[in-house]
Amino acid sequence: SGKRYRGVYKAVLGMAKVNAKSRRGGLFIIAPQAALAGKYRMLYTRILPEIKVMDAGAAAVIEHLSTLDGAIIVSDTGTLLAYGAMVRKTKALRGFGTKHAAAAGVTSGCKGSTAILVPEHEDWIKIFQDGHIVLEMDSAAQPKSVEDKVVSFLADRDTALLTAAGASAAILGIGPALVIGGTYLAIRTATGLIKRNIAK
Repeated sequence: SGKRYRGVYKAVLGMAKVNAKSRRGGLFIIAPQAALAGKYRMLYTRILPEIKVMDAGAAAVIEHLSTLDGAIIVSDTGTLLAYGAMVRKTKALRGFGTKHAAAAGVTSGCKGSTAILVPEHEDWIKIFQDGHIVLEMDSAAQPKSVEDKVVSFLADRDTALLTAAGASAAILGIGPALVIGGTYLAIRTATGLIKRNIAK
């Protein structure tokens, strides 16, 4: 089931990249279904049958729904639970808007959750866990080896991505964000960006 679970992250990350590439915003939240109880409310009446993010054709439907106000909520087993959802707990981040606050709030208050935020009009993705940004990336395709490490980092908190970026797992507790561009991995720290080129 670990492989299927990682497949959910891979599928949702792919949808976020499509939104980023076309400069459409969106907020995708992945979490265990039980942990999500009471954490959001629907802004729209649900009219769609059950959709799994890895089903054929699901990506196009979910990408479209993600442009509505509110968040896309997906269980960690891949079921689309809600679209146009309002997150009940927010955590203000100075200088950022309501979707950033929702991403920070839900991940600080919902165990095992990940929020993938695509700011509107940006070719950029910000990924939150435990109330803060753990990873930022552009929409460029990465080599499969890097993509696999990203998915393992998000789904399993695997540290191979950190090692590839030249960081030790020890600094993760300080709250640096990993940054991935089309050709580089980097660590954003309080003092700046430490870059390492991706081997193609």
